[in-house]
Amino acid sequence: MNAPKTTEAKTAIIVAGPTCSGKSALALDLARTFGGTVINADSMQVYRDLHILTARPDAADEAAVPHRLYGVLDAGVPGSVAWWRSEALREMDAAWAEGRMPILCGGTGMYLRALTDGLVEVPDPGDAARTEARGLAEEIGPEALYARLMQVDPETASGLRPNDTQRISRAWEVWTGTGRGLAWWRSQPGLPPAPCRFVSVQLDPEREGLRQAIDSRFGQMLEAGALEEVSALLERGLDPVLPAMRAHGVPELAAVLRGEVPLEEARKSAVLAIGRYTRRQATWFRHHALGKGNDGMISLRRYTHSAQESESQYEKIENFISERVDAAARAS
Repeated sequence: MNAPKTTEAKTAIIVAGPTCSGKSALALDLARTFGGTVINADSMQVYRDLHILTARPDAADEAAVPHRLYGVLDAGVPGSVAWWRSEALREMDAAWAEGRMPILCGGTGMYLRALTDGLVEVPDPGDAARTEARGLAEEIGPEALYARLMQVDPETASGLRPNDTQRISRAWEVWTGTGRGLAWWRSQPGLPPAPCRFVSVQLDPEREGLRQAIDSRFGQMLEAGALEEVSALLERGLDPVLPAMRAHGVPELAAVLRGEVPLEEARKSAVLAIGRYTRRQATWFRHHALGKGNDGMISLRRYTHSAQESESQYEKIENFISERVDAAARAS
């Protein structure tokens, strides 16, 4: 399906939802139907070092339809919302220029909102502030650093979890390097939303089925070489606070490789951690609409290529999107 040519009629599809809900499978089917380019919106799938543990699309899927922004960053380079937004806009423009439909697929809500709602650019706090924040997080631990942050920037700290090392370090470096907190910066005028209409599908499957799928998939990852993938990552001696080093499964399997825990215990810990994360994801998506008005739908099933019930699910989703894409084309 060719994308409309006028700015007003440009349309992009969003496929969002928690980890293991079937986003990649749905995005692939939609790309086949609508002539789409799948653009990654998952903050961990951007790292080339983590193909297995982040469940990136395989070679067959990438050969079937164009996939963009998968495995494009080295694990030693921290990605950011601002970086991803710029790259995603570039890939969306490229898709439209080729007459293709951009299909943004992922579970990183802040990435997607940077397109749908715009983004406030936070000034670079500088290397000295970054070094200080990382050093403090390692020296005194995230909870102690959180307590310090609460004293100087309670507005930002109140929105963080005391054990979230990455976000606490980021908040500390911004406050130290700019003299203002992240919450303050985010309240300032920023970059506008992407100049297009978004039609979104949010997958929100029931908890028990999702938990079973997470457990099954992590077992498949281990069989596919996840332990070896983490071993190769550890050999690089990267900073443990880097996002890639905190990806789901990396800390747990790293503990196995260091001889600290048996593999089965690490597997259980990883599955539990991923399950907790998907609860937070699902809650976030329930409270943040990604399509305006009637341009968003929620599907309460996990999507798979093989499940027979997914056929009727897909038909509903396809019809929902077709109605809105066709309306946009008529408006042009």
